[in-house]
Amino acid sequence: MAAKVKVTNGSANVESEIPAVAHPLAQDPKEIASNINYHAQYSPHFSPFKFEPEQAYYATAESVRDQLIKQWNETYSHYHKVNPKQTYYLSMEYLQGRALTNAVGNLDLRNAYADALKQLGHELEDVVEQEKDAALGNGGLGRLASCFLDSMATLNLPAWGYGLRYRYGLFKQRITKAGQEETAEDWLEKFSPWEVVRHDVVFPIRFFGQVEVDPSGSRKWVGGEVIQALAYDVPIPGYKTKNTNSLRLWEAKASARDFDLFQFNDGQYESAAQLHSSAQQICAVLYPGDATEGGKLLRLKQQFFLCSASLQDIIARFKEREDEIKWSEFPSKVAVQMNDTHPTLAIPELMRLLMDDEALGWDEAWDITTRTVAYTNHTVLPEALEKWSQAVMWKLLPRHMEIITEIDKRFITMIKSTRPDLEGKLPDLRVLDNNPQKAVVRMANLCVVSSHTVNGVAQLHSDILKAELFSDYVSIWPIKFQNKTNGITPRRWLKFCNPELSQIITKWLKTDKWVTNLDLLTNLRQFADDADLHAEWYSAKLASKQRLAHYILQVTGVTIDPNTLFDIQVKRIHEYKRQLLNILGAIYRYKKLKAMSPEERKNTTPRTIMIGGKAFATYTNAKRIVKLVDDVGAVVNSDPEVNEFLKVIFVPNYNVSVAEVLIPGSELSQHISTAGMEASGTSNMKFALNGCLIIGTLDGANVEIREEVGEENFFLFGATADEVPRLRKERERGLFKPDPRFEEAKKFIRSGAFGSYDYNPLLESLEGDSGYGRADYFLVGHDFASYMDAQERVDEAYKDRKRWTKMSILSTAGSGKFSSDRTIAQYASEIWKIQECPVPSA
Repeated sequence: MAAKVKVTNGSANVESEIPAVAHPLAQDPKEIASNINYHAQYSPHFSPFKFEPEQAYYATAESVRDQLIKQWNETYSHYHKVNPKQTYYLSMEYLQGRALTNAVGNLDLRNAYADALKQLGHELEDVVEQEKDAALGNGGLGRLASCFLDSMATLNLPAWGYGLRYRYGLFKQRITKAGQEETAEDWLEKFSPWEVVRHDVVFPIRFFGQVEVDPSGSRKWVGGEVIQALAYDVPIPGYKTKNTNSLRLWEAKASARDFDLFQFNDGQYESAAQLHSSAQQICAVLYPGDATEGGKLLRLKQQFFLCSASLQDIIARFKEREDEIKWSEFPSKVAVQMNDTHPTLAIPELMRLLMDDEALGWDEAWDITTRTVAYTNHTVLPEALEKWSQAVMWKLLPRHMEIITEIDKRFITMIKSTRPDLEGKLPDLRVLDNNPQKAVVRMANLCVVSSHTVNGVAQLHSDILKAELFSDYVSIWPIKFQNKTNGITPRRWLKFCNPELSQIITKWLKTDKWVTNLDLLTNLRQFADDADLHAEWYSAKLASKQRLAHYILQVTGVTIDPNTLFDIQVKRIHEYKRQLLNILGAIYRYKKLKAMSPEERKNTTPRTIMIGGKAFATYTNAKRIVKLVDDVGAVVNSDPEVNEFLKVIFVPNYNVSVAEVLIPGSELSQHISTAGMEASGTSNMKFALNGCLIIGTLDGANVEIREEVGEENFFLFGATADEVPRLRKERERGLFKPDPRFEEAKKFIRSGAFGSYDYNPLLESLEGDSGYGRADYFLVGHDFASYMDAQERVDEAYKDRKRWTKMSILSTAGSGKFSSDRTIAQYASEIWKIQECPVPSA
């Protein structure tokens, strides 16, 4: 039956005769339109007769999901039949971004869906804007995990992601006169059309309690509180392949029997639902504040909840696929990858499940665990290497502390018997630090001792791990340590977010195979001087800059000129990432422009500086930096003498969808961390891939990007990683001589030029020769001079459009190495030992 649907496309009402008929596998725009209309009417979430962009989004998502579910079921059934070794990726964060554009792109149905929506009176672009980013992550760690999932599916690898379903995310950032304000994310305020709840996949998770020993000596963890982990699955489609993998997110719940009706009717409402309230806290927020004991306990609960639910699920899936359970074969069917130290409790939890539930002995359980589990290290910052209080661990996880204590004891025995030369270093190498003032469990040490492989995420980072942080472990287990340079998915980060540039690349390479074989981009080098390519490249960049200018006007109310140099730094706000260096440089630039005559200003390179990122809610100096950027922008942008030549913008609430607008429109990107402190960075790869030039230090993946794109196409400055310790020591001895420009910029802030806010505590972190929170630990002052010199080279290069465009083309041409497809293929063959398992065509 043809249904008459009233559809609204914002300005006009259009009457359409589109039948509401289910076509779950539609490829044709007419049938897709019918399927969307079917969902609008028969999977309703809103009052009838409304079909505005929001309703259109949910109906469209459900139509796309039909296709995904078919592929998903076929993938699940194929893996079950073939029974290959599978990888299970454990991460506290996933920064997925919008699913709709990615899904229709990977299914190769973008144009068909655009046509179908037009028939229903809507534009795909408007409908896509209705989707809120899933608030499951924060920074590079979570985005890396999401790129990896995309590559696993695209490479037809049997692999699952496991995470937590955070209701309120980290936070939504608002910028006010007071600086950054945090409010809860609202991505689940209505619902997510992409997730499927699996009511049959529920596991009990215990906290607290005690360990009982039966007469035979076997141990059992009992008592305490038990909550339920319920699975929500999100489909992860590969690009132009039938394989559709899963991201399984756990939700914490208490059951009806845990609700005390007697207490409730007695007026004791809170205690009646105490377990429900406790369960709700676990998946409420990503990285809850841990300044209090309660906060620390909640973070530890989250980590254990993820590990226990995931491992119970992995074991259940292993048992369901095996006719006869042979535990010795578990590592040949299961690879568990821990993304950073957050999932470290997977190690003692796997041991507990094998020994206490499956009745294996210690040696067999240890052999299985150490052949199953691998660890990716993401940081050399000591504060980011997690250490948990032993007292808190004994209270929350008594059985796991017994297991960790035994691992520690056996490690010490092994060192004493095989490496007596390292006995003196055991206090640092062992898992437990029994310092009576603060006894802790060192999670990174536990990971290294228990994993079959440990990897860093960029060559420099892996070298530092081997030479410094883990050097003694390397002497014990030399082949345990590997490098896996991070990568990004070319689908989301070029093909879908930068369609103009993608079409040009496809045209000049005469193939679109670069989308899954990024090394083909090197073939652009032969056209780097071609005037026709230059013209097309420039116009594509201009289109992206215009889109970005429109977005900035929308979210900040500030008009920016697409003919200025767009200079962008977007990442977590942290002192080591040195947004402070960037804004001090901008302040000096402003002061210099103010001192010029109108004629002199006309000879400068006009620049729009954009900085974005979230400062952790309790990180005071990071929040001061956000406020400073915003205060500087307020003054500069309203100064009629200068605002034609310089604007400073703080881009609020940075997330994946914002990045998809910023990165294509960027021409210069700042990756300026103190050398030796950034493990890798992946936004540097995204910018370079989109033809953006980098100003940066020799840190993280910058080192490899510079090698690939060519030194002459990278604006290098700053101390190197091996110079940093010496420079800090010289600072302590009072040998540092600041650049006059650096002093001038600080003095200008103190003059009150940017308002009355007291920036002294922030500026004092850059001053003095010693003391906690002082002495410029991150070398902003030392690197300022070479940073300003590099910025002058940027200004000069930008004046020569031909030269800049050639550098931009060579930047994209040199980005082939940085595909997450390459990274994941290396993990698969060198760490996980898994093979591709493509779903056969029907």
